Amino acid sequence: MSKRVLLLIVALMFGTGVACAADPVEVSVVIKDHRFEPADITIPSGTPAMFRVENKDVTPEEFESGDLGFEKVIPGGAEGVVWVAPMQPGHYTFVGEFNPATAQGTVTVE
Repeated sequence: MSKRVLLLIVALMFGTGVACAADPVEVSVVIKDHRFEPADITIPSGTPAMFRVENKDVTPEEFESGDLGFEKVIPGGAEGVVWVAPMQPGHYTFVGEFNPATAQGTVTVE
């Protein structure tokens, strides 16, 4: 489990910390034809995010970001959720590990 996810869980359990400073931003991402829609996402800094990922392909995809510290396999025809702790301004990448040539995206935090 990444340090960011662990920090978010601890903060939510105890009702304190940066995760409680703002409500999480919910981001919907669809995997279709081995691509992310949208591929470019913008969220505010200092706000936790919940990525709700729906895989409309028949094959699984691994939603992964080394920059953001997560990876999650989303089976074909299924949905998954990934939580990310508040981030500093910047550009962060994510990829579909099983189809990296086409499944690519960025998160811009401003």
